[in-house]
Amino acid sequence: MSENNNTLLEKLDGLVARFEEVSTLITDPSVIADQKRYVKLTKEYKELGDIMKARGEYLQCLAGLEEAKAMMNESDPEMKEMAREEAAACEARIPELEEEIKLLLIPADPQDDRNAILEIRGGTGGDEAAIFAGDLFRMYSKYCERKGWKLEVSSASEGASGGFKEIICSVTGEKVYGTLKYESGVHRVQRVPATETQGRVHTSAASVAVLPEAEPFDVEINEGEIKWDTFRSSGAGGQNVNKVESGVRLRYNWKNPNTGVVEEILIECTETRDQPKNKERALARLRTFIYDKEHQKYIDDIASKRKTMVSTGDRSAKIRTYNYPQGRITDHRINYTIYNLAAFMDGDIQDCIDHLIVAENAERLKESEL
Repeated sequence: MSENNNTLLEKLDGLVARFEEVSTLITDPSVIADQKRYVKLTKEYKELGDIMKARGEYLQCLAGLEEAKAMMNESDPEMKEMAREEAAACEARIPELEEEIKLLLIPADPQDDRNAILEIRGGTGGDEAAIFAGDLFRMYSKYCERKGWKLEVSSASEGASGGFKEIICSVTGEKVYGTLKYESGVHRVQRVPATETQGRVHTSAASVAVLPEAEPFDVEINEGEIKWDTFRSSGAGGQNVNKVESGVRLRYNWKNPNTGVVEEILIECTETRDQPKNKERALARLRTFIYDKEHQKYIDDIASKRKTMVSTGDRSAKIRTYNYPQGRITDHRINYTIYNLAAFMDGDIQDCIDHLIVAENAERLKESEL
């Protein structure tokens, strides 16, 4: 058995006891009563379960290889041939399993399983930047549709010539944040704007921020201190819109634990005609905003320790260029270039995200030195 097998098995054997402990804990009534702890432990149970499954297959393969090698000394040519095939199959599968296990052993970002708040804002470039922000919003909407995720707009401010100066939505589904987090940063577009008469190519930009949505018990908010206003929503919506005060505005004074400064947070929510629903969504955004601010310190600490090419944690970094005349998309973090811009803008972005995940995992493997 190689040394690599040995150290990997030691690591895996060390987790068996923990897996058994967690299995017992999640059936304990006092643990089930503590919602926060229970959620954490069930998540750990699932992750350890995946590792145990891989460990089982790995041990089986190692044993199979030993057995096949022993059988090669048989005099029966048919048995010898079978043993040779078995050994070859095990030898091919063992390195694959080792890679899978190494990835499973890297601690996952605890935020990955969360839903996300997606914010898109037109940057430099005026009307054209707002139109591009609208294009990005459509791209993500189509992508979410393909993934079976639910996307709900919580506020939007439209651009003068179409698109959005700013649009904020919540995305719910499986592993939303872990997938969309790679989209945070500045997206740059090069094309002839609809507003351009000379046919010259302009460069504009829009910024995308993807924040992990806070769970109710992540953030402590004193709801008695929230000041609520209601107002009439404006815009197209038929009879109801200007008569009923369904829009809500929330003000909350929050002390930033990182700086000690008290900041006033202002959040508006107008997208449904139902005032309680708008209140609920405004509260969810408040929780996420505070969680993100408090969490940013943790992200900065990680980012200063590991500046991986993929997630630098810097939201002002230019991450991708969309070049319309050439029909080209380039992701600058991993030098990924493809020429299928139309399909990409239609939500076909999974391949790019997969490449980013692979690059990120490679960086993390290097770092954990498994």
